[in-house]
Amino acid sequence: MLHSKLQHRKSIDEDPILHEINVMLTYDENDQGWAVICHGSNDWMRRSDGRSVLMSLYKYSEWQDEAQSRGFLPALNEHLEANGRPMAPILRFPTRGDRHMFSSLDDNALMKNILATHAPDGTYFDVKPLLQIIEDITHRANLDKIPINGTQPEIDAIVESVIDNDNDVSEMLEAMTLPTLRSMVSRKGIGSGDAHATTTRIFHMLSHYEWDVKAIITLASFMENYGEFWLRVQQCVSDPPAKSQAHLKQMHDVLERDEALKPRFEAGTNLLKAMLDLTHCVVRFRDLPKQYISPDTPELITATALIPTAGYWIIRSILACASILINLIGTVHEHITMTTEAWELSSLTHKISNIHDPLKHQLDLCNRHINERKQIEDYLIFVRVMESPHIDNTKPLKHLIYLKDDQQPLYESSTKNRVSIDILKNKMVLLLISDLDLPYEDFSMLDHIYSEAKLYPERAESHYEVVWLQVVPNHKATPWTQEKLEILRNMAPWYSVFNPSLRDPEAIKYIKEVWHFNHKPLLVVFNPQGRIVNTNALHMMWIWGSVAFPFTSMREEALWRVETWRIEFLADGIEPNISIWVDEGKYICLYGGEDLKWIRRFTTTAQAVARKAGIPLEMLYVGTSDQRGRVMRISDIIHAENLGHVLQNQTLMRSFWCRLKSMFYSKLKQGKSFEDDPILHEINVMLTYDGSEQGWAVICRWSNDWMSRSDGITLLRSLNNYSEWQDVAQEIGFLPALNNHLAVTQQLVHCNRLILPETTGNVPERVVCVQCGRPMDRLLLYRCCVD
Repeated sequence: MLHSKLQHRKSIDEDPILHEINVMLTYDENDQGWAVICHGSNDWMRRSDGRSVLMSLYKYSEWQDEAQSRGFLPALNEHLEANGRPMAPILRFPTRGDRHMFSSLDDNALMKNILATHAPDGTYFDVKPLLQIIEDITHRANLDKIPINGTQPEIDAIVESVIDNDNDVSEMLEAMTLPTLRSMVSRKGIGSGDAHATTTRIFHMLSHYEWDVKAIITLASFMENYGEFWLRVQQCVSDPPAKSQAHLKQMHDVLERDEALKPRFEAGTNLLKAMLDLTHCVVRFRDLPKQYISPDTPELITATALIPTAGYWIIRSILACASILINLIGTVHEHITMTTEAWELSSLTHKISNIHDPLKHQLDLCNRHINERKQIEDYLIFVRVMESPHIDNTKPLKHLIYLKDDQQPLYESSTKNRVSIDILKNKMVLLLISDLDLPYEDFSMLDHIYSEAKLYPERAESHYEVVWLQVVPNHKATPWTQEKLEILRNMAPWYSVFNPSLRDPEAIKYIKEVWHFNHKPLLVVFNPQGRIVNTNALHMMWIWGSVAFPFTSMREEALWRVETWRIEFLADGIEPNISIWVDEGKYICLYGGEDLKWIRRFTTTAQAVARKAGIPLEMLYVGTSDQRGRVMRISDIIHAENLGHVLQNQTLMRSFWCRLKSMFYSKLKQGKSFEDDPILHEINVMLTYDGSEQGWAVICRWSNDWMSRSDGITLLRSLNNYSEWQDVAQEIGFLPALNNHLAVTQQLVHCNRLILPETTGNVPERVVCVQCGRPMDRLLLYRCCVD
């Protein structure tokens, strides 16, 4: 029967037949007798150890009259109970029509009766202090088995405070000292067949308390005996009077049989730890903030349905532990079957764990729900701070950088000191937002402009500060990123956030969702009053430098309103001779690409046509936006073969293309379209040529003359056919005639590409082809180029 039940995964605490099989096998292992007495197939059977039932039968004269009036078995049980050896009732073996009796003990049916006892009066008790005392007792009794939350001195201080001042604890202790509750916790247990009935009576007694209070009051009542027991045991080692007193209480045998009792102690300790874990879990539901989670939240509804079951099995397990404690003290002259009791305690531990795991899962879900609500609330507060007017800029900057006042969050590289955010008060602040892979071009450009501003502090455009606000992935700096962070912030002439991992998550969310940060740097501008006046001034600084001061969006719009598409604007700062060439009335040709064969043919042909047309022509190679080794090799070849001018270094070449792309994004930020904005259209043309991997060229003359541009193949064909439009060129001018011929000879078959780097917001949904005007297909490109 035993193996069959175990094969079907039954447990002793849930299956009454398995429970009785185990009891009888336990009796069989004893050297003493045992007995089972019943009357009829449907009557309750009584069983007990042989010594106890024999003593009651010897004294039959004492309960004879009671047996005749009430019945033999009820009178026998009452006599056994009165003498401290109750012969508890167990379920009768069922007939075929009686099978429902066992199914009634499953948790669902069992909990109906328990739920019927629950009638809380609404009184709130803070149970945590009493739970702290309980944990203190269990920890001291099992120093190596049950951990505590905090150091022992901290726990001691909490316990002292609770004992002296906590009214809730005092009232719960009064409930704990109820004689009936104390008697049930002291005398009933796992060895008793009516553990469920005893548990139910305890729930009736504590009906007006909440579920967690019921469990903790019962647990505290048990701890009174448990703590006293272990105190006596521990004192016996070094205190002779305590050892004598333990002998009178029949406790000395515990020390003598320490190794033999070890399995039972370990099983009891494991059950106690499981009970405390489950109790903590139940208590934590009481502490959930109601403003973030309502009773009708699905996660909380599920948990609320599990908590009564948790409370029931906590108290049921307390009775089991109490039974073991009683057996240890009162069975000096008996041989106890420790293995079976340890097994039953382990079964209860398994039951408690099976309740704890899903309840803990629901608690985690509830906490996740609460955290999400808190994060939403914190984020809305953050957004209000960013969007509200302020007297100065310190409040929004603190929310973005570091809100607390316990440390100085900024680092000043010039002094190697940490400074307060107050140093930025009432100043215009440019927040450089990036990860630790800050592009060299952006760093170099900003470094140049900022350093120049500090050299001339008397200038109006010098009155601003830059703060590098790093966005570190996962808010954790590994040793590698920390080292890189220190190197970069010591290189930068501006302020840096000292510890970016301390930034609040709502700041990161705002930076990503509102300012659209996605690895590419941003330069967000705050005016002295803390108002955001530009969500990314990096593009306008690339285009106009310090002229863009005060770097507001309004300033950006004003600069575009007066700008025209001219050679000085396109090539500003990359070649000092351009302004001289313009003043001298020379024709200027900017060209790019990485097809060396085309470059040689184009430069030779263009110079020959210029001589034939009698026009002064200067040619400048600007490479491509893809800055790899072969572009610089081509520059060296152009210089060596005297094919024209080249930019002095790779930095100038990178700056040209970064600036052109900044023009593109700045225009898109202004809401301009390719069809309506001629400057954006021309920028798009040049970026499209650059993405084609073929040669291209732009030719112009004078500052206000419109530039002619074309792909390399078409332009080279027109130059080779100069004789076809030579007369027109002499009549209307070289550039107008060239433009007319290009329009006539333009190839309809083409494959143009516009490659844009991943950037922050304002990516155009629709881009038209620069040759045919049709919308271009939008594709996703991943590229790894290693030269």
